[in-house]
Amino acid sequence: MKVLESFLLFSILEKEGVGMTMNEASEQYKIPPEILREYEKLGLCGAVKKIMGAWQYDDSDLKNLSLIMTLHHTGFTPEEIEDYMRLMLEENATQEERLRILDRKRADALDEIHFHEQQLECLDYLRHKIRCKTQENLSALNGEPSSGTA
Repeated sequence: MKVLESFLLFSILEKEGVGMTMNEASEQYKIPPEILREYEKLGLCGAVKKIMGAWQYDDSDLKNLSLIMTLHHTGFTPEEIEDYMRLMLEENATQEERLRILDRKRADALDEIHFHEQQLECLDYLRHKIRCKTQENLSALNGEPSSGTA
């Protein structure tokens, strides 16, 4: 699932009131079963109940799962997700801390983008050098004077 799909799922789930089993949640929202099991194992599912042998997720659980998927797709480690979700469950008292976490992750993502932009510039330069050399070689084979632009 891509980041935008995770965000859209998060937006949809904020508006829906849903109760479903693990398999239903996994199938309908494309949430891997391992994520659902991890969510339960971490004890983050406040309203999840075992009904007739099957876990039932209510709308708040599905919103939390959607947020977990979004955090995962934006580069959070499982430990960072757990920390963030525990803060989120505390709600208002942790808004500033959650903003700091998101700001730090955003800065890290920007640093990574800038690093990759520098890599692309280097690759483009090397490609340019090869193309210039290839053009020089073709010109030499055709008896044309060298332009000296390598």
